[in-house]
Amino acid sequence: MNYYKINGKNCFSVNEYNYEKINEVEFEKCLEEIYFLYEGKIGKTNNSLIVTSVNELFTTTEDIEELSILKIKENEIDEEVSSFIKGKINEKKVIKLNISYGINFDENIFKSKKVNLLGLGDVGGTLLIGLRLLGKGIIEEIGIYDLNEDRMKRYEMELNQIVFPNDSDLPKIKIIDADDLFNCDAFIFTASKFVPEVGNEKIDVRMVQYQANKKIVAIYAKMARKLKYKGMFFVVSDPVDLLCNVVYYESNSNDLNEFDGFGILPNKVRGFGLGVMNGRANYYSEKMNMNYKNEGRVFGPHGSGLIVADSIKKYNDINSLELQKKVIEANLRVRDAGFKPYIAPALSSGALSIIETLKGNNNYSTVFIDGIYWGVRNKLVNGSVEIERLNLSENLLFRIKGSYMDLRKIYEEN
Repeated sequence: MNYYKINGKNCFSVNEYNYEKINEVEFEKCLEEIYFLYEGKIGKTNNSLIVTSVNELFTTTEDIEELSILKIKENEIDEEVSSFIKGKINEKKVIKLNISYGINFDENIFKSKKVNLLGLGDVGGTLLIGLRLLGKGIIEEIGIYDLNEDRMKRYEMELNQIVFPNDSDLPKIKIIDADDLFNCDAFIFTASKFVPEVGNEKIDVRMVQYQANKKIVAIYAKMARKLKYKGMFFVVSDPVDLLCNVVYYESNSNDLNEFDGFGILPNKVRGFGLGVMNGRANYYSEKMNMNYKNEGRVFGPHGSGLIVADSIKKYNDINSLELQKKVIEANLRVRDAGFKPYIAPALSSGALSIIETLKGNNNYSTVFIDGIYWGVRNKLVNGSVEIERLNLSENLLFRIKGSYMDLRKIYEEN
């Protein structure tokens, strides 16, 4: 192994790099996180991941099978790794840093926690209420922007009047100009050009929304690139996973539409749509007497292609598929009652998941896996992703891989 000191951080690598070298004794004095340096392909790999197994140090690629701990255990290779590094891995204090993106430690990624929100429609407005009520001590200020000036005035007045009886120290709601959208730590995109009316459910809603919304989100991705924005880009508009890819590739492409990697880092693009699918699975599983709340998981895209597992301990295909059908069709049941299904998505996928992300806790959101964004339970700690690794059954892993490949096909065709 090679050992380095870079910007006060202790780093190590298999390959030799031109950084300030230190000896192993000095390297092992580190009480904080250590960084493993490697070169992964830009546009196909993350910029930083929290290492959960020794095996992860010996691969420069990422794939969907790595959601399962089985593959990692079967291929464990640790002869070259010291007990000190192994101990750090067990403590989750080893960060795999892809230096193809440059040296980005990102230790103060949410230091001031200023959030800006674009779009105050049904989803955006409801999400904003959630952030105001839940954001104390996490978010200092929420900037709002919408094309409708009166709508901005309304939300600024009403939400700043929401206070607890003995405490008014909630995030401040502030109207901002379009030029200030990326003057923040996290930008939330909730704008949408198309939302199907009640009674118009037979069309392929997901792809119609994609074709309409990708043109809008691309504008803001290019704006973020131009301003050299270094914060988070949160996508809540549907379809979140597809739009995340648009954000990443548009922000990393020049005026000739050539990918150059000079835009937003892959870990800083996050899509929030899976939280409500987890909520719906919890809701219906209680009615079906399943133990999803304690043992279940959801994976993949928000909508068609979703994978529901009734339990990760005692996985059952039949129960999972039955529950999955109810979850995917849950929005139709709200529409059957004559309403647009936006409250649960805005709060469960949006406000609650964003709050947990900012806190560094587990949440359901998209992560960058082998060049596309995929929904999974994960956490973001100081800019590095920790993907939940599970002992998945072969049947469940097979279903996940199939859905992932279907989503990849959609990316490639659109």
